[in-house]
Amino acid sequence: MGRIFISAAHGGKEAGGIDPGAIAGDTTEAREMILLRDLIVTELRARSFEVLAVPDDLSAAQTITWINSRGRRGDVALEIESDAASSPSVRGASVFYIANNNERKSNAELLLMGLLRRVPQLPNRGVKPDTDSGLGSLAFCRRTTLPSLSMQVGFLSSPEDRALLQTRRRDFALGISDGLASWSRVIDPSPGSPQEPTYTAINININGQNYLEQGVLINGNAYIPIDLVDRLRIDLSKASNVRRITYRKIVYVKAIELRDFNVAVSWDAATRTVSLRSNLAVCPGQFDRVMSNGNTSEVQLQLFLRNNNENALVKFPDIPKLYREEAGIEGVNYDIAFCQMCVETGFLRFGGGIRPEQNNFAGLGAIGGGVEAASFESARIGVRAHIQHLKAYASLEPLVQEVVDPRFRFVTRGVAPLIEQLSGRWAADLNYGTKITAMLKRLYESAGLL
Repeated sequence: MGRIFISAAHGGKEAGGIDPGAIAGDTTEAREMILLRDLIVTELRARSFEVLAVPDDLSAAQTITWINSRGRRGDVALEIESDAASSPSVRGASVFYIANNNERKSNAELLLMGLLRRVPQLPNRGVKPDTDSGLGSLAFCRRTTLPSLSMQVGFLSSPEDRALLQTRRRDFALGISDGLASWSRVIDPSPGSPQEPTYTAINININGQNYLEQGVLINGNAYIPIDLVDRLRIDLSKASNVRRITYRKIVYVKAIELRDFNVAVSWDAATRTVSLRSNLAVCPGQFDRVMSNGNTSEVQLQLFLRNNNENALVKFPDIPKLYREEAGIEGVNYDIAFCQMCVETGFLRFGGGIRPEQNNFAGLGAIGGGVEAASFESARIGVRAHIQHLKAYASLEPLVQEVVDPRFRFVTRGVAPLIEQLSGRWAADLNYGTKITAMLKRLYESAGLL
């Protein structure tokens, strides 16, 4: 029987100190996840499973290294965490799996259903590819060599979820243990299987061309020979994070990780073919440059917004049109501005003290640091202020239209021409730019541009 690795996310050493994770209701994510993890470990051991709990003083990177150095075929790894949102009404549990891996998606469904059967009062947020996470990918799902999943057991910022977690902790532990037991039995190879792994061969298509050389399927993930990466014009010599394995004297790389190099990766289960496409409609050199052209249509922006919040266009039906028009006037990439709006407002759900009627789509502050964020007389003026603030950061060029951004004059002009340079400036979050970039990739994938 395979072993189960389990990590209580957060609480380790990050940036030189202990990271408590989310903080709400006189408790921390670290405390709640460690208590839950300990109950899960006890329950699984009572069911005769061998469980390895990751030490709580390790960083996220050290956690992955710790698991990888001990993992063996047939083992599985789970990270449990709680989420937090600006609005206390956001609730529920979800499980993230590595994108384009249908086997792992099925495993995630087993795990989530195990929890929800024991705690039916917990809303079901579904299983999601890690590309739908705030960062666009999850290291635990991608860099752990074992089959791995990341589970969000609820929102610590929600009083309802927090109360469930604290008063029914054992039910949470039993449900997650049920799911882990089912998952482990699916992954664990049958008795008498060979010690030396044998992987299934798969077909490879690059930019519409089929190749005679084949890849391999490992734990449900497609790997391609590293020699083919050169055809995508990608230099992996300094990309130490891209997963490599040697199988029968050939070095392979995990195909999904090439997505970080703006390569579209898809999987056709019927033909067992992994397809990679690098001839993007989006110019790679302009991808993260704020002062550049947008690439999507108004309809594509509408669909993206509606698919992530079915009520988004009820109050703001013209928001895609407004972003395309206002950004075009100032030379700002409307795709980037639109995706920043999606990050800031949670696809127009708002929260964090900002109300829809304020028409503040980018968390702009008021002059003097007032209690409330800035308010604007209409959606168009709110979008205009957002575009002007972006231009202030990204360019030295003067504004075309009259200033409506209340904090335009306080920005040091031109300090952030790239998305990533907004991190720690527009928001204190050092991953802020990464989150916008991840949202941009989601938009382009939904529009068929990536």
